[in-house]
Amino acid sequence: MKKWLSTIAMVGAVLFAFGAVAPVQAEEEAVLDRAPDGSDNLASLQHGAQIFVNYCLNCHSANLMRYNRLTDIGITPKQIQENLLFSTDKVGNTMSIAMRPDDAKAWFGASPPDLSVEARARGKDWLYTYLRSFYRDPTRPTGWNNRVYENVSMPHVLWTLQGIRDAKFETDTDEKTGEKVKRFVGYTQVTPGAMSNVDYDSAVADLVSYLSWMSEPAQQQRKRLGVWVLLFLALLSFLAWRLNAAYWKDIK
Repeated sequence: MKKWLSTIAMVGAVLFAFGAVAPVQAEEEAVLDRAPDGSDNLASLQHGAQIFVNYCLNCHSANLMRYNRLTDIGITPKQIQENLLFSTDKVGNTMSIAMRPDDAKAWFGASPPDLSVEARARGKDWLYTYLRSFYRDPTRPTGWNNRVYENVSMPHVLWTLQGIRDAKFETDTDEKTGEKVKRFVGYTQVTPGAMSNVDYDSAVADLVSYLSWMSEPAQQQRKRLGVWVLLFLALLSFLAWRLNAAYWKDIK
């Protein structure tokens, strides 16, 4: 009994210590924007694949995806060879990277995750909002921060397209808890990017559509097959219902 009491007291002391050092100022949770659905748009998927290879595949791998699978979205093996492969890669190779995890952890503070199924893990809305929520932050090692993923280790790799932005925050006091909350007000464009805001959002939507497709390349086929399965089950249910009625019609 005494051992249990001492254990409970120790746990309580640890929890109290963590509560004592908890930050006074909380961060307002970011609202996710709805990602446009381009899963059945081949042009969108092809553009997203191009952005992924040019900007994401330098640090993030996609080890569950092979280059030759891109033929499913209308890219020919010759186009893959000429436009999407690095010099040492082959069309049948997986989308791996040369950077070692230990080096990535030393450079960025964390090893960049494999993006093969990231869209299924995070969700399209999360990725769409995240890639459009970077802002300049001199206090961070990379010089960047993100509204959706605060203090993220990833730099803003698409900054040349979007430009450089600063984020505006205000500090309010929560009426219920009395806690100070940092609220996001908006962005200030410091330098323009190669794209307008509308074009950049469209490019991010294409990238997210590709990431969603890559996480399950057979999803469109699965959805089409699912429609036929439901129709078959509906017809089978109707026939079973009529057969049951015919079998029991003379029995009271």
